[in-house]
Amino acid sequence: MNLKRPEAFDLPGGKTGVLLIHGFTGTPSELRLLGEFLAEKGFAVKAPLLAGHGTTPEQMMKTGMRDWIKSAGDAYFDLKRRCEEVFVAGLSMGGALALHLAARLPVNGVVPMCAPIFLADRRAKFSRFVAPFVKFHHHKTPHPEHIAPYMAGYTKTPVRCVPELLKLIRMVRRELREVKVPALIMQAEQDLTVLPKSADYIYKHIGSRKKQLKWYPNSGHILTVDRDREQVFADLASFLHEHRGSSSPVLRV
Repeated sequence: MNLKRPEAFDLPGGKTGVLLIHGFTGTPSELRLLGEFLAEKGFAVKAPLLAGHGTTPEQMMKTGMRDWIKSAGDAYFDLKRRCEEVFVAGLSMGGALALHLAARLPVNGVVPMCAPIFLADRRAKFSRFVAPFVKFHHHKTPHPEHIAPYMAGYTKTPVRCVPELLKLIRMVRRELREVKVPALIMQAEQDLTVLPKSADYIYKHIGSRKKQLKWYPNSGHILTVDRDREQVFADLASFLHEHRGSSSPVLRV
C-alpha cells in the first residue's frame, strides 16, 4: 500500500463538509488518515493540493500567498456547493489558510492545527534578503520513522516562497479578531517548526466566543500522523459533532 499519495482527495459523505488544507511544501498525504477517519464518521471531506505543491520545488517557486489562498478558496466553494455546511481545518500553513477563510467566508467552524504565528527558525525573517542568491534550503533532518511513510512533500524549500509565507502569517494575525465561528485550536507540544506559543496567541486573539485550545504532549509538527493522532482525530470529530447545525456568518467582502 502506497501511503505517500500527494494528490488531492475528495471523499463523499453527508451534508456536512470538512475542508482539510495541508502545510507549506507539504501535500494532502499528511491529511489522508484524518480524512478517511472523518469520512467513516459520515462527513464529506475535501483536501486540495495547493498551487505549486506536489509537483517540483521549481514549480513552487512560481507561486505565492495569493495562489495558495485561491487553491483553498476554490476547494471551499466546490465543497460548499455540495454541502449544507462546511468546516475548515488545516495543518501548519494550512491552519493559517483555514483561519483566513474563516475570517472571510461563511463557515461553521475552524480548526487550526500547529498553525504558525511564530516560527522556530529565526532565519526565516531574513529570507527576502537571501532569496536573490540562494534558491533552495535543503532539509537535513529526515522525518521520524513513524511519520516518514505519510510524507510526500518536498525535501527542499524554495527560499523565494518563505517571505510569502511570512506575509500570509502577518495577514492572518490581523484577521484573527474577525473570526467569529467556533474554533478548536490544536497544538503539538514537541513542535520544532512552529513555536507552541503560537497556539496561545491564536486562542487569546481570535474573535470566536466558543473556542478551545488542546495540547498534544507526544507529537511534533505533523500532528495528524504523529503519536497523538488517534486523540487528535477523536477531538476533531467531537468538535464537528458539537457544532454541526450551527449558523455560519455571512460572506465578508
